[in-house]
Amino acid sequence: MIRVLLVDDHELVRTGIKRLLEDVTDIEVVGEAARGEEAMERIAECRPDVVLMDVNMPGMGGLEATRKLLRKDPDLRIIILTILSEEPYPRNLLEAGAAGYLTKGCGMDEMIRAIRQVAAGRPYLAGEVATQVAMGGLRHGEGGGSPFQSLSQRETQVMQLLIRGEGVQAISDHLCISPKTVSTYRHRLLEKLGVDNVVALTRLAMRHGVIDEHSGT
Repeated sequence: MIRVLLVDDHELVRTGIKRLLEDVTDIEVVGEAARGEEAMERIAECRPDVVLMDVNMPGMGGLEATRKLLRKDPDLRIIILTILSEEPYPRNLLEAGAAGYLTKGCGMDEMIRAIRQVAAGRPYLAGEVATQVAMGGLRHGEGGGSPFQSLSQRETQVMQLLIRGEGVQAISDHLCISPKTVSTYRHRLLEKLGVDNVVALTRLAMRHGVIDEHSGT
């Protein structure tokens, strides 16, 4: 039996996945967590074989949680399950030790296949993610890597919320960090990317395919 821990800040997502897996005879959902900090606590109680991990969550995000969980238990298998398929997200998380990467648009069959494959010790990448990683590696090898690869997980989270038009206080509330810390991350990420304001940041993100030009997200 493959024991699975679900980590996602949306209860509806966790409930939906749990119901999808109820009838799968060799997979059992043994626990749930709404954020990275809670996942750290639940691991000892549930002792899962595989963790399905969201990326953007209040408090500790998926990248940081992945790193910390794998430091505690290098044999743990973590599959990222997120809406984010564009570089640099997959590469950053795979480099952190994630064994698999799925998008939330995947079907039930693919999710089950990924869980079984990762539990057996083999990595799994969704097709579109594999393409992104391959192309990202090619661009990097040619000296044209995305500047967004230099951002930390928290800087990436702040960047996404800035582009959506969120103010410092709203970002503070969403990520459970102080407004002063948000301002520090904002200054740092703008400096790393070589832009002066959010408008320039948004244009740069569009140019590198981090956000869609029409949706703005």
